[in-house]
Amino acid sequence: MKKIIALALTLIMVFALAAPVASAADGSVYWLNFKPELDEAAQQLAAMYTEKTGVPVKVVTAASGSYSQTLTSEMDKSAAPTLFIIGNQAGVKEWGEFAMDLTGTPIAEELSTDAYNLYDEDGRLVSIGYCYECYGIIVNPDLIEAAGHSMDELVNFEGLKAVAEDIHARAAELGFDAFSSSDMDGSSSWRFTGHMINLEYFYEERDAGGWTECPASLSGAYMDNYKNLYDLCINNSLTDPADLATGGHDAENEFKTGKAAFFVNGSWEYAAVSETVPNATMIPYYCGVEGEEMAGLNCGTENCWAINDMASDADKQATMDFMVWLVSDPEAAAIMVEQLGVLPYKHVPESANGFLAAAAAYSDKGCYVMDWATNYQPNVDDYRAALVSALNAYNADQSDANWAQVVTAAIDGWAVQYAAANG
Repeated sequence: MKKIIALALTLIMVFALAAPVASAADGSVYWLNFKPELDEAAQQLAAMYTEKTGVPVKVVTAASGSYSQTLTSEMDKSAAPTLFIIGNQAGVKEWGEFAMDLTGTPIAEELSTDAYNLYDEDGRLVSIGYCYECYGIIVNPDLIEAAGHSMDELVNFEGLKAVAEDIHARAAELGFDAFSSSDMDGSSSWRFTGHMINLEYFYEERDAGGWTECPASLSGAYMDNYKNLYDLCINNSLTDPADLATGGHDAENEFKTGKAAFFVNGSWEYAAVSETVPNATMIPYYCGVEGEEMAGLNCGTENCWAINDMASDADKQATMDFMVWLVSDPEAAAIMVEQLGVLPYKHVPESANGFLAAAAAYSDKGCYVMDWATNYQPNVDDYRAALVSALNAYNADQSDANWAQVVTAAIDGWAVQYAAANG
């Protein structure tokens, strides 16, 4: 498919060369947005830029969990995205050949750090991080106190388990439960197959002294810890585990309206939940690992911009100018920071995101950061789909045999998808 797309785009460029050379002012921008929660702001920013410059900016936002399929479909069109996402090394392998080398470009010069950039095997800078995020367990301290507990108890899995199980046991009396829903449909399953599963990867990565490329296999040494936390979430919740497969439960709203004390998610939720829970904070994925009292939050990014190198020179220049404007114009940068938290650029305002402040506070105490080892997942869509299927079977019947299938999907499935991706 990629080779067909490349050939088609090359032919488009050949015909384009026969036409008069276009100036940058003749270009346009097509941003294929990865983050559904950014869509409203992205559309606003596009309209602002067009009004300011006259340059057309189109924003299309892929549905949650469908970015890879949407990108493949859109890149097969004559008017393909000029700005798209390559968020991890698997994406670099798949889409790097379409990406312009951003080394030394105006947008690269705006960066305040190289920490979130992605390079291909030839050293080309194919995509650059546009926001820094964290994820873990969002907590409503008021509900913890209303249940007769303290945030000081939430320093390891033992403490988290005691508080969550007590709240769940007294949910009718208290008027709220422990965890919001853990749906397994496409709008939610990534919280557990793309985020929570990171605790398994991170601790294996740490044991190995760090990963610099996707490992061919995993040991599964921390799957019991994943099970500890996953079980706690689904069995101490507003929703029966057997009802999670089809989705339809609004976990964010459950937390915002005070129906649940815990919400598994990330820093991108701060703007939404702080409207009604202004002192909401975030704690790590406590799961029973030795020494986890010194754990911090999962910090990193898979939000990295790439410019389509197959686009016209005018469109590439227009896209570059738009990207620079997003992170340097005071009004645009303020909107970006409000929506996304920390942006790794020199001329953006400081973030007021309380969850990112919590991440910094853990680090200031000397806690270790859980990096996003999940970004190494091979053949991510197929890998996660198999894991969702296994988790749904387990949710319906929490037998040892069904959990063994979850382990198979997570560990054996990694090796299978690695082989498929690497030949």
